Amino acid sequence: MHLSISMRILGLLLMLFSTTLLAPLVVALLDDDDTVASFLGALGLTFAAGLALWLPVQHVRHELRIRDGFLVTSLFWTVLGIFGALPLALTETLQLSPMEAIFESISGLTTTGATVITGLDHLPRSILIYRQLLQWLGGIGIIVIAVAILPMLGIGGMQLYRAEIPGPTKDRKLTPRIAETAKALFTVYVVLTGVCALAYYVAGMSGFDAVAHAFSTVAIGGFSTHDSSMGYFDSNTILLICSLFMTVSAMNFGLHFLALRRRSLGNYRQDSESRFFLGVLLTGIAITCSYLIISETLPLGDSLVHGLFQTVSIATTTGFATQDFSVWPTFLPMLLLMFSFMGGCVGSTAGGIKAVRTMLICKQGIREMKQLVHPKAVIPLKVGRRRVDAKIISAVWSFFAVYMFVFVTVMLLLMATGLDFLTAFSAVAASLNNLGPGLGDVAANYAGINDTAKALLCLAMLLGRLEIFTLLVLFTPMFWRI
Repeated sequence: MHLSISMRILGLLLMLFSTTLLAPLVVALLDDDDTVASFLGALGLTFAAGLALWLPVQHVRHELRIRDGFLVTSLFWTVLGIFGALPLALTETLQLSPMEAIFESISGLTTTGATVITGLDHLPRSILIYRQLLQWLGGIGIIVIAVAILPMLGIGGMQLYRAEIPGPTKDRKLTPRIAETAKALFTVYVVLTGVCALAYYVAGMSGFDAVAHAFSTVAIGGFSTHDSSMGYFDSNTILLICSLFMTVSAMNFGLHFLALRRRSLGNYRQDSESRFFLGVLLTGIAITCSYLIISETLPLGDSLVHGLFQTVSIATTTGFATQDFSVWPTFLPMLLLMFSFMGGCVGSTAGGIKAVRTMLICKQGIREMKQLVHPKAVIPLKVGRRRVDAKIISAVWSFFAVYMFVFVTVMLLLMATGLDFLTAFSAVAASLNNLGPGLGDVAANYAGINDTAKALLCLAMLLGRLEIFTLLVLFTPMFWRI
């Protein structure tokens, strides 16, 4: 492992990220609001820090190894979360403590969507678009975007790409060169965002709201420019459009790329994970809508629209809201929260354990029951027509075990800070699954919890976004051995 090359890449990426502050800075200048100095200061500090890291090692040339990829990925997301908090911390009207600013920044970058800010309707547009931009960049993964540019700077990107893109089984190399792969995914991401923004605008959103909500919809983020989230627009058409794009964005972007290139939807029908994901999603929608109708919580039409929208929003780990689902009757709030554990498909912008892992766990459970009935039979585990290697099953169960250990540990630590069980449980679920809204004291926002709890949830959000192992591997002695 070469720390010098890692510092060089980190410096370059920080300087690259500083340029993204230009967009909200332009908005601030056009609106002549009080955030101009905040964005200028943040841009200067971020660029200077990146330059300071890059200059001493600018001429270093080494082959980037897989351990370097893990280190750069983890460091960048952590460091970026801190530097991304600068505009929020420097804006006096927000009145955010350093911990609150970091929490908001990491929540945006990891596309979690948990917020400590209230009064969104009265905030400067520059701050609002900055929050949405954080999620948009985090959605595709700032590292994946960067590997399309880094080859021009003399840095290979395959190790970074492997460390960033989640999922146990997908073939992630869509084109022969890693830079071309990143560009292909980025192109799909931009096109999908543009189409989503146009659809919102045609449905009645303002141009600003259409672009802002397209950023957070395609990123599966959940940040909004209004306190009442998607409920602000009071439009069933907008809710249905949002539901469609949340579902599409929670599916593998590799499939979207192949569908566009081949002009065929056959890949979706053939993909076992997509079929499983859509099947679970439809089951959740049916249960939620039916119970809302039976319990007469909402009128028939509202039960169908809001039940569908809220299920899709929570199950895909987006976190948009039209109503306070935490006050829905009996088991529905917890059921919706449970759907977020699966999340979306691998290679998507969604969080959670991922549909393919959930599917393999279910198939393995069914296989074990069959094996009990027929102990001498050889029953292979298959996905579609392909036999799943035992190493993959082992990796899935290892991930699930570590995931549950982290979940319980962080929950107990949160309870030790004074949070009640429901709040702690839902806060960890919402953070580790990159969902956002929780239950109990964090149903509306996270402003009321203590700074220690916020710090723990920041760690949970990073672990969830980096799929746990990418970050945890840095704490093993073996990783640092030469």
